[in-house]
Amino acid sequence: MLDTLARTLRRHPDRPAVLGATRTGAVRTKATYGDLADLADRYTAALRGRGVARGATVGVAVRPGPRALAVMLAVHRLGARAAVLDPGVGADVLRARLALARPGIVLADAAAQAAAGWARPLAHRARLALPDLAELGPVATIGPRAPGCAPALDADVRTVPLPPPMDEDGDAVIVFTSGTTAQPRAVVHTRSSLAAGMTTVTELVRPEPGRPVLGGTFFVLLPSLASGAPVALPARSPHVLARQLRRLAPQATYLTPPQLRQLLAKDGRFCGRVWTGSAPASADLLTRVKRAGAEEAWGVYALTELFPAAAVEQADKAAFTGDGDLVGTPLPEVAAKTDARGELLLSGPAARDRYLGEEPDPWVATGDRARFDGGRIVLEGRCKDMVLRRAENIYPGLYEPALHVPGVELALLVGVPAGDGDERLVAVVQPGGGADRAALRAALHGPLERMGTARPDAVLFADIPVSGRSRKPDRAETARLAARRLAERSRG
Repeated sequence: MLDTLARTLRRHPDRPAVLGATRTGAVRTKATYGDLADLADRYTAALRGRGVARGATVGVAVRPGPRALAVMLAVHRLGARAAVLDPGVGADVLRARLALARPGIVLADAAAQAAAGWARPLAHRARLALPDLAELGPVATIGPRAPGCAPALDADVRTVPLPPPMDEDGDAVIVFTSGTTAQPRAVVHTRSSLAAGMTTVTELVRPEPGRPVLGGTFFVLLPSLASGAPVALPARSPHVLARQLRRLAPQATYLTPPQLRQLLAKDGRFCGRVWTGSAPASADLLTRVKRAGAEEAWGVYALTELFPAAAVEQADKAAFTGDGDLVGTPLPEVAAKTDARGELLLSGPAARDRYLGEEPDPWVATGDRARFDGGRIVLEGRCKDMVLRRAENIYPGLYEPALHVPGVELALLVGVPAGDGDERLVAVVQPGGGADRAALRAALHGPLERMGTARPDAVLFADIPVSGRSRKPDRAETARLAARRLAERSRG
């Protein structure tokens, strides 16, 4: 698919590729197909000049957009692999993840470098927390430089013969998911698994050439552009996004459930086909989207390890009257089964090859309990201790150890239902005997700041329930305790 896109870029250099929006929602072209091709060639030459070759690892901390896409095209052409860096996970977690991936070079835009440097106090307020990127390896700047930034990647690009496209399989991208700070876990997708996933997206969405698609993820950008459809990056403000949708009239739209809820609250209108994923999408939400003008409203079941796996349209989901969450029929070439515990296992050409540092495994353990209804997947709850907040997966094991400061006996992060499939993240802290709570709050300030986007919505001091012979902390009961305490707060 990336090779197909590279050829398409050169065939239609004047065609708009990536679109943005003004505050009034007016459409503006951020990059043409030719701009993307030229940028990808410059980055390819620059990386090759720095010694990046087949099998190398390139850290990427660049916001979604034309430059990030051009970086991915360049890394792909060189046969290297991209390790995706998320500045929102917190400095400690990021250090641990990069120690595992060991990139030969880190590519970062000015915003990411500012968050790690002079603008760190501002970044903390925006829930961004980065270590000094230079600790992670040599750094090069993508896009405009700001004071204190590393040299631009393509500042001294000379005429370097570009390599022919790679025609072999190999690692393509590393995406970090769960694990702990001591033992981070990362999904490794190969060139073939990425291609299979994007082919599935193309067949599912069926983008038509020349008609815009709205969405900001890599799995929206690449198949749409390869099909000849320009892609509009969603505006961050719900007000502007509503105007953008009205002016753009996209053939297809991909937004997360929180984005859809925000739009609906602003009386946003839809057209064409609307897709949503990354978090549970209820039948009620999909129904509201169709009532707001969408021709079709689809919920997509996908994981980092396999994207996409299943899809369901609003009419089918609304007609389902059984227990659980209907997420649809497995998509073509996706195999699904449950194990003895009822956990859903998935496999197929788009499945990740392995977890970094582990052996390949054809079956993906989803962490979801499920059953089958006439071949359709019905979810019955999560097996994992994972909290889903605003379309973000938060794994408590990454952050709980840092909460055990002096004076803390136990600490758990739990999810409390917040409506429509979303959750609030609550830190429940059990003080040790005689601990001063004001001093504990002060001691917890630093660890909480370093958690970035995983920072809890609330911190409660309470005795954590335990269960079983070993008297282990009971997460389910702790979550119920947190829900009761938050309800009492709201009534008070």
